Amino acid sequence: MPQTKPTPIVSSNEIRRLIKTTQHIVQQNDQLPFSVYTSFKEQHIFNVPVIKPLLIFVLSGCKKLGLKKQITCQNGSFVFLSNSPKVNMRNITDGEAYFAILIEFDFEDFDCFEQHSIKTEKYFQGPIDTVLEKTLLQFVEWSSFSPPDIWALRRREILQLLFLQGYEQVTSIMESPTLSHRLHSIFTANLTNDISAGALSSMLAMSESTLRRKLRAEGNSLQEIKDRARLSHGLHLVQTSLDPIGRIAEHCGYLSQSRFTRRFKQLFGITPTELRKTRLLDSR
Repeated sequence: MPQTKPTPIVSSNEIRRLIKTTQHIVQQNDQLPFSVYTSFKEQHIFNVPVIKPLLIFVLSGCKKLGLKKQITCQNGSFVFLSNSPKVNMRNITDGEAYFAILIEFDFEDFDCFEQHSIKTEKYFQGPIDTVLEKTLLQFVEWSSFSPPDIWALRRREILQLLFLQGYEQVTSIMESPTLSHRLHSIFTANLTNDISAGALSSMLAMSESTLRRKLRAEGNSLQEIKDRARLSHGLHLVQTSLDPIGRIAEHCGYLSQSRFTRRFKQLFGITPTELRKTRLLDSR
C-alpha cells in the first residue's frame, strides 16, 4: 500500500514561478513532452478525443469537464483523465487567464506498476501540493535539454509519485487500448498520407473484412477515426501555436481550409478562428 504523508498545498507564489518558467521554456523549445493551453476568454469545446491517459495541471483559471457528472478543476489542482472517446471541456478564465500544463502518457508508461486494476477509473483529481509542484517544475525545466528518448523515465516518476501520495487510482486510469486507439495512433503519425484499408489491415495483421467488423463492434469506422485524428491534431495546433489556420489545415491533411473549418466546427462546436480569438488578449 502506498504511504501517504500530508504536504502543504502549493502557494500562489510557487504557482506564478511555475507559470513563468513554463512560459519561458515553451518559447525557447519547439518539441517538449508536455503541452501548454492558455486563453484569455472562456473556451467551450465539445467532443475532445482523449486517446491516451491525460494529466492536466490547472495553474490559473478553472476547467470544467462534462463526463457522466460535471467535474470542476480549480486553479492549483489537477485532474487525470482516462483514455476515452470524447469529453466536453470548458476552460474558464474566471477573472484571470486560463493556464494549464498537459502531459499525455503512453500505455507503456504504466508498466512501472506490477498490477493493474481490472476496473478502469474514468478520472481522479486532487490539489497540487508542494511536492507535486516541485516535481512538475523539475519535469518542465529538465524537458528543455533532455533527449526525447528518455522522456518516458520522468513521466513514470510522476505516475509513481501520485501512487505514493495515495492516489491508487493511477494504476487503473489506463483503459486497455482498443483497435480504434491503435488506428488513431497510425493516422496521427501519417496525417498527410491517405493510408488505404488494405494497407492498414496488413499493418495490423488482419483481413480488411475483420478490421471493419471489429471497428463496427466498437462503434467506429475508418473514416471517423481518420477525421478525429486529423481534427484533434488541428485542435492541438490551434491551442498551442499561432500558425495561420490554412497552414494548420495543410498539416492535418486537408487541401481546403474551408473543409477543415467546416469539419472542425461539426466535431468541436466552434471554428478554428473563433477558438483562436479566445487566446488573443486584444481580440474582439
